[in-house]
Amino acid sequence: MKKGVFLLLIAAVSALGGLLFGYDTGVINGAQFYLTEYFDLSDGLKGWVVGSALLGCFVGAVVAGPLSIKIGRKWSLIISAIFFTVSAYGSGLPELFPQTVSMLVVFRIIGGLGIGVASMNAPMYIAEIAPSNIRGRMVTYYQLAIVIGFFVVFLATYFIGNDLSEAENIEFGWRRMFWSELIPSILFLVLLFIVPKSPRWLALKGKDADALAILKKINGDDIASKEMTRIKASLNETNDGIKVNYFAKGILAIVAIGTVLSVLQQFTGINAVLYYGADIFEKALGFGKEDVLAQQILLAFVNLVFTFVAMFTVDKFGRKPLLYIGSAGMIIGFLLLAITLQTDSVGLLSLIGVLLFIASFALSMGPVVWVLLSEMFPNKIRSVAMSIAVAAQWAANYVVSQSFPVVMGSEVNNSAAWNGSLPYYIFIAFILIIVFVTYKFIPETKGKTLEEIEGFWK
Repeated sequence: MKKGVFLLLIAAVSALGGLLFGYDTGVINGAQFYLTEYFDLSDGLKGWVVGSALLGCFVGAVVAGPLSIKIGRKWSLIISAIFFTVSAYGSGLPELFPQTVSMLVVFRIIGGLGIGVASMNAPMYIAEIAPSNIRGRMVTYYQLAIVIGFFVVFLATYFIGNDLSEAENIEFGWRRMFWSELIPSILFLVLLFIVPKSPRWLALKGKDADALAILKKINGDDIASKEMTRIKASLNETNDGIKVNYFAKGILAIVAIGTVLSVLQQFTGINAVLYYGADIFEKALGFGKEDVLAQQILLAFVNLVFTFVAMFTVDKFGRKPLLYIGSAGMIIGFLLLAITLQTDSVGLLSLIGVLLFIASFALSMGPVVWVLLSEMFPNKIRSVAMSIAVAAQWAANYVVSQSFPVVMGSEVNNSAAWNGSLPYYIFIAFILIIVFVTYKFIPETKGKTLEEIEGFWK
């Protein structure tokens, strides 16, 4: 198999974990309209059913680090694929089984476990496989897959929902929406068995010959030998095999920087827009309820297009320039939305603001954070450090998703002074913090090997 085809296969298969991330997260948005009626859910129970997967995401991300060290990146992804498959089938159990709200929540949490494990292992696996000159683009395939997952699931739920009557959707349509995830989850599970193990994990486990063989397939003999030498030097340099002290000053600082960057991705407000996009369109922009799913498709389409832009520029322009450009766009987008809300002049400018924010996020914080997290940590601590950073991201996701509707409905936000714009000014403040953190603490990693990047922290 040619090197280019081999790399593309690896990236495509592992990025399927990202597609399932987006699909599993997005499917509840379409299904919840109908399962709420089916189970006659209160607002509190509806929030629990929708948000329960985040609990699984957090736990999955926490255990992903130790799991990845123990059994490797590949087998961790296989486990996540099993979680996705079980969740997809169980969430839509047919009527001959006693489906209850509690059972649905259990299966949503199982799906969350799959997302948590995959969201940490998939980008890390790609980064450890990819040559340094195209690593950014290849890791961006993961974010692209997440966005495609959102887009595909919005299309799937839209067509399933429109093909059935409202009564049929309430009775069984929402089950079909969950089952539609079985196709990519089973495909992901099967294809994972044909991709190789991470060469850096193999080297970490002392399987140097196996690691070198994979590196030769990717880079050719000469480059592979040099890469292997760097990997071994990196692994031998830290503590000579002694257990790593994650609370040592230098290591703790690296983990803290990565974790802060990961958390700030959520504090941009991206998931407030994605999770509550329908509410924003309806309440802030005056769109009708009948267009809810179509509006979600519009957001997902813009997200998809600009993720492609990021994919083809991240290795050309670098990570930091994209973060600066994207931050500027996100600020302008939310300013347009916030000012039109404050001045009670909601209209086309408001819609442009929302779409500009989505486009700018897709160009920057969406893909670039995953690229940086997958490559910024030294070999010996990568699994655990990335697990901490991703778990913190899911915790931040939960905080934003739970607090956004509270802030939106608060008296202060609905006062004459703010007129519904307060959350967007809060998000703008966090985006300004992103600019500062990027300038002060984030190294430019474009074109560097993972071992060369370690040198930035010394």
